[in-house]
Amino acid sequence: MASSYTSRLKLERQATGENSGNWGNLVNYVLNRIDSTVRGYVAVSVAGSANVTLVSNTSTTNTDDSTTDDQVHNKVIEFTGALTGAIHVFTDAVEGDYTLFNNTSGSHSLTFANTGHAANGVVITQGTKSIVYTNGSTIYDVGADLGQIGVTSLTSTGNVTGTYLISSENIQIANDKAIVDANNNEQIVFSQTASAVNHLDITNAATGNNPDIKASGSDANVGISFTTTGSGFIKFNDAAYNPEATLSDGATITWDAQAQPVAKVTLGGNRTLAAASNGVAGQFVSLVVIQDGTGSRTLTWNAAYEFASDTAPTLTTTANLGDLFVFKYNGTKWLEAGRNQALTLS
Repeated sequence: MASSYTSRLKLERQATGENSGNWGNLVNYVLNRIDSTVRGYVAVSVAGSANVTLVSNTSTTNTDDSTTDDQVHNKVIEFTGALTGAIHVFTDAVEGDYTLFNNTSGSHSLTFANTGHAANGVVITQGTKSIVYTNGSTIYDVGADLGQIGVTSLTSTGNVTGTYLISSENIQIANDKAIVDANNNEQIVFSQTASAVNHLDITNAATGNNPDIKASGSDANVGISFTTTGSGFIKFNDAAYNPEATLSDGATITWDAQAQPVAKVTLGGNRTLAAASNGVAGQFVSLVVIQDGTGSRTLTWNAAYEFASDTAPTLTTTANLGDLFVFKYNGTKWLEAGRNQALTLS
């Protein structure tokens, strides 16, 4: 009866009466293969652009009891050489696990896969190490699944690669600790406030929309403060603006200076403008008052609006023209800072 071989490590099962006088070498070779599979390391050159199939032999290929004769049966495999194109590296289509190091150069991808299952491999990023396992047809990257493993603390320093899902827990950062760049320079420093109840919400956006930074929390009114250091200032590299809001026309027109700092209103009759609400001392606001198609509408200003010589302006009476007013709030009154009247708006 001839020898048979195990399906995963290809270890020889010797038949009764077989290999007389050679059992010692064969058994030692089997032990070497087990040793390599558990703790072995091999460097494999994959230079070029051709796919590579790792050498995989049965344990009778080499009867030297001091060596291991293939590449597949090693725990750690380092890929070396300069890639000139994207390649696949194939291992046996059997269950197993590996620690892989993509130490190649050339800025091309290296995909590790089972023989016959190229589409089910994983890309081993150049310069990184990955722990993978396979069911014989699909390679799985253990590192990519770390986000679904409960981690109570991380105390070591090192590189984390891949995408990680945090589904139910917060990331806790100690007071005045930072996210740093590749040179260990601080990029964002997180400082704590005892018993904090307010925070920032940051939301990404689909095509055609803008990402959002929002002040949020348990307080009814939450703003955002920007503070510079020394004589530094806040710079916007592109235009910053408040969208123009349309106030609702009515007998008494209301105006929220916090939500509608830039506003317009079309008068459909003789109206009264209520004092703007939610103003902050030092704030500037603007209002365009537009005559409707009839024209000659009047506006009575609340006493909170202060004009030169305490004299409220007379509106343009021509139909469809507008008057622009700019005010600065001093904490008590809205002081007129400028006006431009009889404007053609379209």
